[in-house]
Amino acid sequence: MTDTAPPLVPIEPPSHYDRWAARLHASLRLQHRLNIFAPLAITLLAGFLRFFRLGQPHSLVFDETYYVKDAWSQWILGYPANWPDGADDLFTSGSTDIFLSTGSYVVHPPLGKWLIGAGMCLFGPDSSFGWRFSVALFGTVTVLLVYLVARALTRSTVFASIAGSLMAIDGLAIVMSRTTLLDMFLTFFILLTFWFLIFDRRWHLERLAINMANREGPVFWGPMLWNRPWLIAAGAAAGAATAVKWSGLYVIAGVGIYVVVSDALARRRAGVEFWPLDAVRQGVASFLLLVPVSVIVYLSSWTGWLVTSGGYDRSSAVDNPATGFWAWVPESFQSLWNYHESMYAFHVGLSTAHSYASPAWQWPLLVRPTSMYWDQDGSVQAVSSIPNPLIWWASIAAALFLIYRFVVTRDWRFALVLTGIAVTYVPWLLYPERTIFQFYTIAMLPFLVLALTFALREIAGSRHAPVHRRKSGQRSVIIFLIVVIALSAFWYPVWTALPVPYDFWRLHNWLPTWI
Repeated sequence: MTDTAPPLVPIEPPSHYDRWAARLHASLRLQHRLNIFAPLAITLLAGFLRFFRLGQPHSLVFDETYYVKDAWSQWILGYPANWPDGADDLFTSGSTDIFLSTGSYVVHPPLGKWLIGAGMCLFGPDSSFGWRFSVALFGTVTVLLVYLVARALTRSTVFASIAGSLMAIDGLAIVMSRTTLLDMFLTFFILLTFWFLIFDRRWHLERLAINMANREGPVFWGPMLWNRPWLIAAGAAAGAATAVKWSGLYVIAGVGIYVVVSDALARRRAGVEFWPLDAVRQGVASFLLLVPVSVIVYLSSWTGWLVTSGGYDRSSAVDNPATGFWAWVPESFQSLWNYHESMYAFHVGLSTAHSYASPAWQWPLLVRPTSMYWDQDGSVQAVSSIPNPLIWWASIAAALFLIYRFVVTRDWRFALVLTGIAVTYVPWLLYPERTIFQFYTIAMLPFLVLALTFALREIAGSRHAPVHRRKSGQRSVIIFLIVVIALSAFWYPVWTALPVPYDFWRLHNWLPTWI
């Protein structure tokens, strides 16, 4: 008996469909890897630019003199305390326990100082790296959040990467992530609020569509939707922003208006007959979902002040207790209300002259950036909060362009970005005499970057545009980004106190007001 080989079966070449499926599978795998690698790489870049030599200079620069010492005494006592004269030099030399027991008058809520204190607890209060750690961490995560918001708005990894990268290498974002002020925390929580709004919009539209699909005939009233967890999350984030700085109140108001208007338009598109009144009716539910959680988060940040007795003005209600209807309110909350009245009077009446003060009308022009630190000992070490000039001016132009595009298209994405710009900028125009600074625009910057991203996407051209149009547009975008990167490299030393020759520092003073 002999073995015989099986007959050979010819192997057919892959069909056109098989080749197409293989290419699609490879493309999807590449896209999946890019979706993971792009935000990771951008976040790592942002972290490097923010944490590199974070402890330099080892001194309390600009308003760090307030927030660092207040944060540490609050971390220990539960409330910010007074410090003796000459405390800055003693603090930076390692004498960090010399605060007094009497409460210090501070004019911002406690959450930002709790976050600063956490970094000091981890790395030591005598470490300049430690007192800047939390703000650098939040600044880095804010870059990732810009990417995620841009990805949700554009559905494009490429343009989300552009948005995140612009935020990563911009000078204002870098400096405010390396200086222990409150504004980077504020920026993070404001942007987080708008990210949650994007999820709420999807959630709301899906449930509205499901409800309306089950109805027949004319619909006079839409459903009252209470199940909106992302709106509650947005309220919590806005409450946290307010617990850092009262600027968050404008965010709560702006978000409330945006939600009511977007709900009204959604109900009109869904065919609700009485859609304006229906949106107001839903607005009551939205208010109850958004505002109470904001208040709870805000009040929670005051826990240390409420449960101790040494905070500033802590016992004011004992000497002047409320009468009538308000007599039932606990004295601790009466005192907190008195304190807030004092804080409000301070903010409204603040008009102290300052060499780096810049009214809000100047901000788009970049007239007077803030010098955080300057020292010359042979070489110059400087920390200027000036943004990358090209990113800034291009973003301002892009914001104006986005207003035009919104009028033409009524795109909800443009409305969201413009709302973010409005709530972080327009309120400051109401206080032309108040002492304010250019670096407050850090809260605007993520939304300006998003506006710039939409403008660059328009320049690059859509996939349906002619090939020559797309090539020329993409070439323009690439050239723009190359110049932006070169400018950030040129400016980075004077954003981070790297020692540079005096003449090199002078090259950065493009306008006389930038000195």
